[in-house]
Amino acid sequence: MNYLTCSLLNSEEIKTITSDLNIKNENWEDGRKTAGKYAAAVKNNLQLNRQSDISQKYSSYIIKKMLSNPLIKSFSLAKKIHGIMFTRASRGMNYGRHIDNAFMSTGRADLSFTIFLNKKSEYQGGELVVEDINTENKFKFNEGEIIIYPSTYLHSVKEVENGERLVCVGWIESYIKSIEEREYLFDIDSGARGILAKSGRSDELDLIFKSYSNLLRVLGS
Repeated sequence: MNYLTCSLLNSEEIKTITSDLNIKNENWEDGRKTAGKYAAAVKNNLQLNRQSDISQKYSSYIIKKMLSNPLIKSFSLAKKIHGIMFTRASRGMNYGRHIDNAFMSTGRADLSFTIFLNKKSEYQGGELVVEDINTENKFKFNEGEIIIYPSTYLHSVKEVENGERLVCVGWIESYIKSIEEREYLFDIDSGARGILAKSGRSDELDLIFKSYSNLLRVLGS
């Protein structure tokens, strides 16, 4: 399965964001309002109104954090980060098996992401399940960690058994539509940067970076 996980937000950032999210209770609404026709039938959670000041404030903050992260930039080749939502699920809530829409009002969905905003010890259940051809991959990370995966995968969120799950979700429109092509470019970029860190600049490395940039021009949209 093709995915990336890394730390995005530190403990102070998490404390500030969650404090504001928990205060603005009047802005939480039924999550089915923004789901597609089929996803709405299996969606049972709450989400922060996208038009609220608090949602727009932290959506912008999340976008800046992601675009300034070298690993995320290299993996996603993001053209646009969009559709950000803050969601919460308490006991008995879940999000059944579904696929994200290819085209949304905010942009094309090539990659989906989830940022975990509270400690995994604060709730039982609530795992993100992403399905590959023959496997189900379950993810549950600590506060501040992000997972990014192709929007082409079926996925779901297990029922929360106790406590409350608080996350930020959204989508990435990439310059590169193909999962395989993004992976090739990510491997080349990661390998070249590793060589640069260990051995410094060289004429040979310049050729690798040249080929990477030109491949990006050819494959990009």
